[in-house]
Amino acid sequence: MASIKNLKKDINYVLGDVISYALDVAALKNETKKGNEVVDEAIETFDVLIAQVNATNVENKKAHFNEVKTTLETKAKDLVEKVNSF
Repeated sequence: MASIKNLKKDINYVLGDVISYALDVAALKNETKKGNEVVDEAIETFDVLIAQVNATNVENKKAHFNEVKTTLETKAKDLVEKVNSF
């Protein structure tokens, strides 16, 4: 099982890359409003995922962390698709 520290790093790096990509594409296409919406959604996703990682009332930690990782992958793909649709 990956460590909690590495999972938090993954969340930070992935969503940070999505935010950077969204801002770059929005600047190129003059879609700052749409870019800001994606950034806000990425920040909200970050907050939710970190709260899930820090949850203490979890019975099966391995399954819980795998679920968090899957959620991260799904949300990141959705956000990138939104950016690509600008």
